[in-house]
Amino acid sequence: MLNLFRAVLLLLSLTVPASGVWADDKPANAGKLTVMLDWFVNPDHAVLVVAREKGFFAAQGLEVELQTPADPNDPPKLVAAGKVNLAITYQPQLHIHVNAGLPIKRIATLIATPLNSLVVLEEGPVKTLADLKGRKIGYSVGGFEEALLKSLLAKAGLKMEDVTLVNVNFSLSPSLLSKQVDAVIGAFRNFELNQLDLARKPGRAFYPEEEGIPPYDELVLVANRDQINDPRLGRFLIALEQATLYLLNHPDEAWKAFIAQHKDLNDELNRRAWRDTLPRLARRPAALDEARYKRFSQFLAKQGVITVALPISNYAVQLPLPD
Repeated sequence: MLNLFRAVLLLLSLTVPASGVWADDKPANAGKLTVMLDWFVNPDHAVLVVAREKGFFAAQGLEVELQTPADPNDPPKLVAAGKVNLAITYQPQLHIHVNAGLPIKRIATLIATPLNSLVVLEEGPVKTLADLKGRKIGYSVGGFEEALLKSLLAKAGLKMEDVTLVNVNFSLSPSLLSKQVDAVIGAFRNFELNQLDLARKPGRAFYPEEEGIPPYDELVLVANRDQINDPRLGRFLIALEQATLYLLNHPDEAWKAFIAQHKDLNDELNRRAWRDTLPRLARRPAALDEARYKRFSQFLAKQGVITVALPISNYAVQLPLPD
């Protein structure tokens, strides 16, 4: 299910080589980079796919391989262990990983706004957050999504004890459609809302950033903290920015390039997701808003998702771009 994108990883154990060497074990100026996606290819990865297919990586002397994980929890671990060069994760999970000791840092942003939301059926009984009292709320995993829900409920003067949580095992849209639950937390607004609409059961979303929760980056790229000075990364970031501008300037041509190697995604759901994802792309992928990261880190600490809000330099870096 698409909701696997939001699996929250609470790290139990991980052995990380101290050297943090690159997986391909080549010199630092070699052109090959491996990027582990968070799950199977989808419109959230538009910039990476277009940068490869339209030659922006090649123009920077890079050969970039996009890999899909066997387990969506694996990508940050693989970067930390030196098995891949870069990986996609989510800002909330980035804070969790680093607080648990994973030696990774964010070097770029792909999706610069939250996608996570609380979704109900438009025709259902929940019209306001206060209407959630006594209702069943579906979720896929705990951790950050529970912190979001707790904050949303508090906005309406409710507590977690006022609702019943139901683990729907990543079946967020189906659980709403079957009326197994009255609401779901963790729904991506560019996918689940479109799924419900295509099923002729439109949804209504409550957006966390409109309910007092600090905004955050949804998809970010992380590197091993011991390798952030690798010169290939600056060239990689230039290619990302060029691909982003191409996507914004030429969305139809970019879509054709995207589906050229992923014909199975040429359907109505992914076309709608593509449309809804493009406005959320990070215009400056390398840029880092430290104040924004600080606010969100403090929010996670206050909610008990992480034990302490570490300095932002522990989580993220803005790398200088080559001339």
